[in-house]
Amino acid sequence: MKQIIQCQLNGKPTELLIDTRQSLLEALRENGLTGTKEGCSVGECGACTVLIDDIPINACISLAVRAEGTSIRTIEGEAVAGELSPVQQAYVDAGAVQCGFCTPGLVMKTTALIEDLKNEDSTSPCNLSRDDIRREHAGNLCRCTGYQHIVDAAINAVNAAQK
Repeated sequence: MKQIIQCQLNGKPTELLIDTRQSLLEALRENGLTGTKEGCSVGECGACTVLIDDIPINACISLAVRAEGTSIRTIEGEAVAGELSPVQQAYVDAGAVQCGFCTPGLVMKTTALIEDLKNEDSTSPCNLSRDDIRREHAGNLCRCTGYQHIVDAAINAVNAAQK
């Protein structure tokens, strides 16, 4: 059964024609947003991470129909006017992108972390450790980088956001 859902997609009002049995990942990819990757298809690898109302979710195990009335952010919406977002730039600068398959999900997870930190008490300095970063990214797997550069990128992005 087909249904039209209305949502904000990367900041723009959007109507998506979806199959009610379709995952959000399938709906996004069918509508040209292929930056969100399909990895495990069971919510274990995080390659499909998008933000729904600023909360990271695994799009592969979320029904598209449940996105009605929400704000969806994908990797395609993070760069503005050809300029990478600060998090995307931190990943590039730290060499945290190798094959790139997991990168969109990791960038979205880091973006959510930074926005969460901004919403917390902004008067106290953030003292995230490398272990904190690893714990925050625990649901996102990478087979290429060994995580060292990803953690570097996340710490650099957090530090840059606090300036």
